[in-house]
Amino acid sequence: MDLPDTRKRIFFRPYSTLYRYIGGEYLFSFMVAFLFFFAIFFVNQLLLLAEEILSKDVGFWDVSLLILYSLPAIISFTFPFASLVGGLMAIGRLSSDREIIAFMASGVSYRLMFMPLLVVGLLLSLVSFVMGDYFLPRGTMSFGKLYREILFSNPSLELEAYSVKNYQDSTIVTGAINQGLIKDLLILDTTEDGGHRRILAQEARLSENRAQQGVISLSLRDVFGHVHHPRRDETYSYFNAEEMIYNILLRDVSFSIGRLTPREMSSVDVYHEIQEKRQVLQRQRSEYSQQLSRQSFILLNHHYAQAVKQEEQNFQRLHSAFQSYSSRKTTPPQDQSLRIHLLEFHKKIAIPFGCLAFVFFFFPVGNFSRKSGRSLGFGIGLVVSVLYWALLFSGQTLGMRMNFSPVLSMWAPNIIVILIGLILYKVRLIR
Repeated sequence: MDLPDTRKRIFFRPYSTLYRYIGGEYLFSFMVAFLFFFAIFFVNQLLLLAEEILSKDVGFWDVSLLILYSLPAIISFTFPFASLVGGLMAIGRLSSDREIIAFMASGVSYRLMFMPLLVVGLLLSLVSFVMGDYFLPRGTMSFGKLYREILFSNPSLELEAYSVKNYQDSTIVTGAINQGLIKDLLILDTTEDGGHRRILAQEARLSENRAQQGVISLSLRDVFGHVHHPRRDETYSYFNAEEMIYNILLRDVSFSIGRLTPREMSSVDVYHEIQEKRQVLQRQRSEYSQQLSRQSFILLNHHYAQAVKQEEQNFQRLHSAFQSYSSRKTTPPQDQSLRIHLLEFHKKIAIPFGCLAFVFFFFPVGNFSRKSGRSLGFGIGLVVSVLYWALLFSGQTLGMRMNFSPVLSMWAPNIIVILIGLILYKVRLIR
């Protein structure tokens, strides 16, 4: 029994020390890079909030909560780039200080040095995924809920005093705003029959519409309305009211959340949405196929009838009908929303696991460093981060506009990074 214990002390203890040392170096450099990228994205978020929220009269506690709810999106997006830059800094430092050569002289192979990096990279990927898949949707919902609460008590957050605000279907012109009360409000919109409507209210106040989800209401007082009907021989109509409710869709309000987008949903919810949309699209395509079959049958019968009559003019019409049928046959129904959900589903998984993919890249690249290990790794990491982001953006554009495979669109950057890393690893071994 003593021999196996001795072997454990000989083989496992040195390796565990090595794993802790290399893994600790990687984690330390990761934290440095994480703070750098987090500061950049955090300041960017603060600038966005400053334009829409901080410049208004909003309490410090509410602003702090809004910033807190924005953190999961920043953190989940920061992890992959911090993993790349931190890994290059760590391996570059070990290589420039000749520690990797010392490890190899002691009988430690590249594979053993690679193992702790792989484990830490996998853990970072899992943390990034959980942050984006679990905390991001909850943070987004809390952000929207708090924003709406602030909006009702402080309408200047959305409607500034003496300003013009354009929404999808209407334009709102405001007067003075004092303690949640809007003075001299003017609304310009259109009626269902195309008439041009003007609504003037001496006072207005924002309120929550509990009967309709995704809608906020303007409670108007002392209202005068004027409608111009251009399709009715230039007729006009007007109305007066002591009180009136005017609804605004939340999807038209900046920073508000009526319904979570695929990016802000969990991967499970996005997957269920994809399955439902696929079923709907399958039914549409089945109905479309039946319509084409009926049209084909009708065209064949007409073709036979015209062949018997041998009328050239009717043959030309039939030829045009066949061309229309052929074009419809080659363009089955598509669902752009389904494609967006597929892209976001794979993006939610591919970006976090970029932490793991970058391990295959920064380990061989960092080994080429001979001096200025950390600074050189930091510079290379920034360049590769920009290229990686460009690949992600290009893949998403191809997936949305050119019907490129959603899987390849989102996973191609990781695949390219891993292939380059494996090639450089082989080159390093040959040297």
